[in-house]
Order: sequence, then C-alpha cells, then structure tokens
Amino acid sequence: ACLSALGLETGAGPVHPEQQLSHFAIHTGDRSRLQQRAEYQLDRLCKSVGTDITLRQLLHALLGADIMVEKMPVLLRTLAAWLDQGMASWRGDNLRHGFYTVWKQLARENWGSQLEDMPDWKAHLDALPDDAGEALESELRHMGIPPERWCGYLERLALDLPGWSGMFLWRHRHPGYRGLALHTDMMDYLAVRLVLEHLFARRICRRYWQIEASLPRIHNRFRRHPAEFLVRYRTFNGELPEYLLNRARLLIDRSRSGRHADHDWEQLALLMLDWKRAQKAGFTDTAATASPLLHDHGWRLFRLVQLLGLDAGEVRTLSQGGQNTNALAQLFDCMERLERCPPGYLWLQAYEHHYREQVFQALRANHERGLWPQRQTRPQAQLIFCMDDREEGFRRHLESLNPQLETLGAAAFFNLPMNWRGLDDATATKLCPVPVHPVHLVREQARAGAETQKARHEQRRGLRLKLQYGLHQLSRSSPLAGTVASLLAAPASLVLLLGKSFVPRLSGRLSVQLQQNWDRTVPTEVHANAADMDPQRSEQHNQQGFTDTEQADLVADFLLTHGLTTHLAPLVVLVGHYSTNQNNPHQAAYGCGACSGRYSGPNARTFATLANRSVIRQLLAERGISIPADCWFIGAEHDTCNEVIRWQDADQVPATHQAAFSALQQDMQQAGRQSARERCRKLASAPRHPTPEQALRHMSARAFDYSQPRPELGHATNALALIGRRSMSQSLFLDRRAFLISYDWRTDPDGSMLERTVLSAGPVGAGISLEYYFSSVDNPHYGCGSKVAHNITGLFGVMQGSSSDLRTGLPCQMIEIHEPMRLLMVLEAAPETVSAIYARQPAIRELIGNGWVLLGVKEPEQGQLYFFHPERGLEPWQADTELPPTAHVATSADWYQGSDRHLPPALLDLDRPAFSAIRTSGEAA
Repeated sequence: ACLSALGLETGAGPVHPEQQLSHFAIHTGDRSRLQQRAEYQLDRLCKSVGTDITLRQLLHALLGADIMVEKMPVLLRTLAAWLDQGMASWRGDNLRHGFYTVWKQLARENWGSQLEDMPDWKAHLDALPDDAGEALESELRHMGIPPERWCGYLERLALDLPGWSGMFLWRHRHPGYRGLALHTDMMDYLAVRLVLEHLFARRICRRYWQIEASLPRIHNRFRRHPAEFLVRYRTFNGELPEYLLNRARLLIDRSRSGRHADHDWEQLALLMLDWKRAQKAGFTDTAATASPLLHDHGWRLFRLVQLLGLDAGEVRTLSQGGQNTNALAQLFDCMERLERCPPGYLWLQAYEHHYREQVFQALRANHERGLWPQRQTRPQAQLIFCMDDREEGFRRHLESLNPQLETLGAAAFFNLPMNWRGLDDATATKLCPVPVHPVHLVREQARAGAETQKARHEQRRGLRLKLQYGLHQLSRSSPLAGTVASLLAAPASLVLLLGKSFVPRLSGRLSVQLQQNWDRTVPTEVHANAADMDPQRSEQHNQQGFTDTEQADLVADFLLTHGLTTHLAPLVVLVGHYSTNQNNPHQAAYGCGACSGRYSGPNARTFATLANRSVIRQLLAERGISIPADCWFIGAEHDTCNEVIRWQDADQVPATHQAAFSALQQDMQQAGRQSARERCRKLASAPRHPTPEQALRHMSARAFDYSQPRPELGHATNALALIGRRSMSQSLFLDRRAFLISYDWRTDPDGSMLERTVLSAGPVGAGISLEYYFSSVDNPHYGCGSKVAHNITGLFGVMQGSSSDLRTGLPCQMIEIHEPMRLLMVLEAAPETVSAIYARQPAIRELIGNGWVLLGVKEPEQGQLYFFHPERGLEPWQADTELPPTAHVATSADWYQGSDRHLPPALLDLDRPAFSAIRTSGEAA
C-alpha cells in the first residue's frame, strides 16, 4: 500500500544510489570537483587544530588510530604516583622537584620497551628545555601550531583527558592539600602531555607517511594527494555504505605496504562523491514534485504508518484526489521539519508533561486531605528528616503506623555549615552543601571523667590499625615476608572470605561487634561552644565552635523556615542519614547531598545539642520563639541501605520522656521494615513477595555484601521536589521519587524564608537530579561505566580497567532504572510571591529560566496549580481530560504490591479513626 501510494510499484521508480554509481562515475568523473572538495575539507580540518581538535585527533581522523591508547600507560604510571594520597607503596626520593622534571628523569629509565622503534627518543628528551613553559613553546613550534592557537591547543589537550586534567588542576589550585608538599603545577602537566603527544604522533607519521609530526607537513602532503585525503577522511569520519567502506579499508591496508597507485585513491574518491550526490537526489526540498525513492520514502512511509496505526486502505487514500491531494507531501514535509528539530528534546518534554500531569492531578485531589495543616495540637513527636527522596517512603510508612507523629523535611546539614572532627578522625570533614565554605569547627570529645576509657580506646584502636597497615604494606613491598605473612594469615582470611561470600549479614554484624569489643567504646559529647567570635576565622583557619549568638541565630532561622515555632512536641528528632556498603568507591553518591555526599548524623546531633541548651532557649524566647520546657531535641542517623536508626546521646533523654522515646523507637523500627519491603520490588535479586522481616534481612545482607554492585538504588528515579507544608503531600504515594522540604507560607508574609529555602535546597535537589540525568542519557561521557571494571587509583578516583581517564559521574548500576527527566519543583505559596522571588534572584533564574529545573506553584488556600513557562511566566494549570483520575487505595502496599515499575501517585485512605481524631481535636482547638 505504501509503494502504491508513492507510485513505486515493483521495478518502477528511481533505482537505489548504489546502482547509480557507475552511471555517475562515467558521466560526471570530474577531477576538478574532487580537488576542490578535498582542498576545502583539508583546509577546514587543519584550521580546526588548536581550536576544536589536537594533532592526536587529526591523526585519528586520517588513520583511524588513536595514539592515546599507546601513550596512556606511559603517562598514567607517573601521573598516578604523583597525585597519590596513600595507595602507592613507593613514592621515590626525587618528588620534591616539579612533575615535569621528575617525569623526564623517570622516562629515560623506564621507556625502552614502549619506544624501541623510535631510536632518537632519548635525544629528543635531552634536547627539551628544563623549564616546563619553555618546553611547551618548543614543542608547539616543532608541531607547527600557529602561535595564535597555542592557548586553544593546550585547552583542547587538557580536555582530551578531562578527568586527569581536572584532578591535576584542582591540586594546582589547592596547594598543600592533606599536607602533601608536592609542587603540583598545571604547566608541568601540560608540558608532559604535549611532549608525549609529539613523540607518539611523530612515530605514527614516520611509520605511515615518512614525515615529521608537523601540521604544515601533514597539510602539504595531502595537498599533493587530495584523493587519498578524501578517502581517508570519509572512511573514518563519514557515513558510507558497507561496500564502499570495505573497499576503502582494503585500499588503506594496502597503502601501508606501498601496494597502491594514485588512480586507486582517485577512483574510490569519485565513487564516494557520486554516492553522496546520489543519496541527496530526490524527495528532499521539493517534496511535492521530486521523484520518491524506494529506499528512502518508501521505507519512511512504511515505518510512519505503522506508528500511526493506519491500515492499507487508509494509506491508499493518501494518494487519491480531493482533500488528500497534498497529503503525502504534507506528511514528508512534516517529517523533514521534525528531523531538523532535536527529537530527543521533544520526547523529553512529552515524558515530563506526562509525569507532571499525574503529579498535578494528585496534588489537586489531595488538597486539604493531609494532617497538621494548622498544627493546633501538639504531636506525640516531630521528626525532621532529610529532604532526600529515599526518606519519602520511610516517612509515609511511619505516619501510617502512627498518625500522631508529624514528619518534616529539610536539607540535612540542618542550617549548620561546619567542619566536623570525630573522636577518631585524623582530619576535619566538611558537612554542608558543596558551594558553602564553613569557617566553624565542631569536635566530638570524650565526656568528663572518661579520660581513662579514651586512652584505652586510642591504644587498642591504634594497635589494630598499625597491624592492618603493616600486613598490607608487607604483602606489597616484600616478596618473601609478604608470602610468609599471607600463609600465616590464610586460615583467618579463608574464614572471613567464606563468611563474606555466603553469610554476609552475619559476617558483617560479627565483624562490627568484634571491632567494637576490641576498640572499646567511649562516652562522648559534642563540643560546639565558643566564648567569643574569632575575627581571623576563615576556611583554612576555623573558629572552634559557635558563639551563643551564632547558635541562637542558626537555630531560630531553621525553626522559622520550617514552620516549627508553635506546638513543639515533647520529642523533636533530627534525622540525618548515611549508607552502609562494602567495596564501593562511589560511597559518596549514596551519602547526604546537603553534606557534600557525606553523612549528616553529626549535624543532627550538634543541632540537638544546641537546641537543648537553656541559654539558647532563653535567647530564642527573646526573639519570640518559645520552646516548651518539656521539649527535648535528639539526634539520629538513618542508614538508607539497611534501614537501621542509630540514636545519638540517647542516654541523655530525660526519664520523663523514656516511655514515649521507647514507643517512638518501636515505630521507627516497624517503619524501617515496611520501607525495606517496598524497596525490594525494584531490586532484581530481592525476594518478590517478602514479609517485612524478610525484606529487612535482605537489605541488611546487601549492606555487608562486598560483591554487591547495587547495595541500594540511591537517588534513582528522583523526579519531584515539593516545598511546602507536609499536608500538601501527606496521604500521597509518591514512589520514593520526591524531595520533601518543609515550609509554612503562613509564617512568611514577605516570602523571604521561601527565598532562602529555594536558594539552599533548590541547588541540592537540582544537582542530584542533573547528576542522574546526564549519567543516564550519556553514561560513557558523563557517567563512569560499570563498577565491575573499576580500579581505585591513588585513593582519589577510579579508572575503567588499568589505563583510562579518571571516570566521573555515576556508574551504570546506579542509573539503570532511572527515568532521565528534569526535576519538577512545586512550591506551596502565592503565585505573586514566587514571581517576585524569580525576578530578583539571578541564581533561581539561572536554574529555572534556563530550563534546568521545572517550576510549579500550588496556591495554598484554594489549591489552584500553576506551571511556569520561561517566556510567559506562571500560567494556571488545566487538567488533561484524557488522563485517568488519581487512584485511591487503602495502603501503600495495595498500590505497589506485585509491580516493579515506577508507579504514578496514588491517594492513600485516611478515613481511619486515628486520623479522624486528630482532625477533630485540631478543629476543637
């Protein structure tokens, strides 16, 4: 039917371009056309050296061979040792000099096997200047790069290996990092890279063309051989049919042995040009009049009608008279215009639109169904979780178990930009968002009277670490002693290996218990107080703790921003989080984004310590924030992998609160079981229909399994951020896809707190979302491949295999089930307030106006929803009438049970006595 509609019956119509080649070659064998085309492409390619490509990429375009493969092993051994942070067993005794100087010396000693077919490589190294800058200038001149392109060439050279170049540049900008005294200068790195590029390019140019690796010489050679250039360029950079590609590769292979003639190149080049010319013929710009082609229009129409669901009769009507006279031309014209648009972006918008419609419809249906919209009574307890999307499921299950509990969400550094140094930490750790540069240091220290316990702990722990390090270094540096040590340790190692392999959960818990029993625990406390502000404090010189005024400011700002100013519960729990996993160099990707990928338990503990101080409560009262005398703050840390809750300073909870605290702990444990059960459905190796206890045991085993590349799924599937009261999203099943940030519009008449919340939490959510988006859509470039092939390098990065660029981004195992789309951020606030914030904040305009984040607004009183268009601003949302209504189910399990797919939002049943009682008491109050 498609062929009939196009008038292409069997044997009719223009023939395929492959069959036209002999005709074109006979009648249009125009050597001048070949010469002009080749010279144009050659000039264009050579002019791009130093602006878009390097000499290495030029040779790759003409030879199909990448000299990076040969030079990487030579470069990386020295480079990894230079940047090493404690993994290398040998560092040498000459590293006090610059990288370029040390590299030249090591190259003379260790390069023989790599450059044995280049007899003058040592002379080349000896002739290099001792200064890296002078060496750069010398090599660029020898390579024939024009001076005006030198800066661009070095930039492109660095971007050839963005991972290694970025790491070296970072160390260049942070001298003395971790006490490393190496002189790390980017000029040294670029000099080494350029010398290597010149040497290996010279070897390959001599091997194939008997010329030096110089841009003018390469250009001149192919000016004399235009046909050869065209064949090589089209072979390695164009789209050729298989029969032409095979002929080209055979000719290129013969040219290496000299068994070719110029007319061979010329004949093949003309065939390539004629094939391209024939390919362009036909139904392109004049779709209504040009003759359709069987291989082009017939096939495209056949695929299109399949997608549109048209039958043969409907297809035939496209070519009939009347209203369908121009139907075919319109179809192909539409396809041409669509092909000129980026189709991926169209699909992305359609995908995002579908999900947005589901979310908006659910938010509208859930209006005024959630609890605690006014908080007119005191909850049993209030729990402030991280905004992390992984906490959405835990909070949902906890509220279902006990509606008397109120949960809130915040960036889990809890408004405490600080460096943290634990009792056993050798250095301080930054625990706040990446863009923030903390100037305060908070320490964990032994409590008064625990000095003896601390001394015993340090002695026993130091002995254990010294033994571990000694065995590790012995096995690497001394063959004889290492062999003896390995044999002696073999029985214990075998038992440990079998335990990790077959009973990881039991083995892991036993190892942790044995380590704790050996090291001995020490009762500790947080030291976060400073008598006076240090005027010299800086990122390098931290102030020890916070002054009372600073503490009151930080606590007040946090409580006001998240609506915790009235009816505080007897127990207020701040829940940070971390993730337990084994053998995982990407652990930071499972950590807390608000704490730079680390753990946020210390922030929760520190905030609780500050908020429990009587002097801070007095200062807060002076500012109009009254914390009840019976209100107690406590810190906790949620393990997002095995669902364990680690309570902090639990022995300090007053006796009057012990009963309520014990009940809360039981609720948290049960919520952890339910959360583990829900998570199992998306893990291929998890049980399909587990009980909550079975699910928790499985998750615990994954946390201790050293062979598990997916201990948990991290932020995979994140798609939504809700900033508003919990009542906006409570009783909604959001499938652990939503960042939940608490904000109360009623305490923020001018929108200043919303502005601060979006500025702090927005980049955190956007950063996580974009990290997953780019790692999903182009993992080879923006991700880091499979964990299975990763090798840790120098304790600062991973390589794919034994010699590759440093891999950044997320591994395949973390993004396999992720749906790449931009984060949809919905604010519960007045539309005019949001518009005013957008107008005055460049950082927000950069994220939302440039399309990195999508914005929606929910008007809090009437529930009207708006969507933001960068060109038109906020516009009222109109529901898609074809979308089915939001599902209504009794519990979360009723919605997700039996499904391993991403589910749309659903309304959970709140018509239960406990919920009704809370609503009744709130209305009575």
